[in-house]
Amino acid sequence: MALLVAVALAGCLAAVNPQAPVPQALLPADETPSRLVVVLPGRGDDIQALRESGIADAIQSAWPDADVVLTGLGFGYYMQGRAPQRLHDEVIVPARARGYREIWLTGASMGGMGALMYDRAYPGDADGLVLLAPYLGDRTLVEEISARGLAQWDAGPVPAEVDAGNYQRELWRHLQGWRHDPARTRSVWLGYGAGDRLAKAMPPLAGLLPEDHVVVAEGGHAWTVWSPLTQRMLTTAGPMRLDAQRSP
Repeated sequence: MALLVAVALAGCLAAVNPQAPVPQALLPADETPSRLVVVLPGRGDDIQALRESGIADAIQSAWPDADVVLTGLGFGYYMQGRAPQRLHDEVIVPARARGYREIWLTGASMGGMGALMYDRAYPGDADGLVLLAPYLGDRTLVEEISARGLAQWDAGPVPAEVDAGNYQRELWRHLQGWRHDPARTRSVWLGYGAGDRLAKAMPPLAGLLPEDHVVVAEGGHAWTVWSPLTQRMLTTAGPMRLDAQRSP
């Protein structure tokens, strides 16, 4: 994906060297940790911006037993075409080795897209996803899907490989498969602002999820909206996941 989202996400070019290891910052839980939430950066974010966003406090307010890892999985890693693999190899696999009961991904805008790309590459590997106004493709494609409805939309022939010209359709093809996988959608949450510039792209994705897993708040495309939404969603998701763990 040599030119992945080069136009739509051109503003995401926070300084990053994709040849270097993925930057990470661990914020330990207040309690004995049993789960991990990995945060993927949004438009123009780096780890310092994520520190200042309030996202870690929001997560740990809802889940005091959660360690949080802020990542610098910036635009350069997507340009390489290896963002999901780098996330898997450098963040998720080492975290699994530390023995967490659950590992969740959350990401905003580009990071929300990254979480979905990870789920496409490693289906169900993350125990849950919290998607914050994820970038879901260019307007023409979103309008095409919205007009036909995702159930009737035809992604076309499966390509030999995913590249800059087809990755958006392949991401939606993956999401289309969620219609037949209700177990997956029970651990996916979507939040965005009513005034978000990407809000018109959200309904086809929202339609795949349980109704109470989609939360819309006032505001636009900003962490001041996303961090409180994350706390709200995880506060609800926490007991539900624990109940599911206890179910026979």
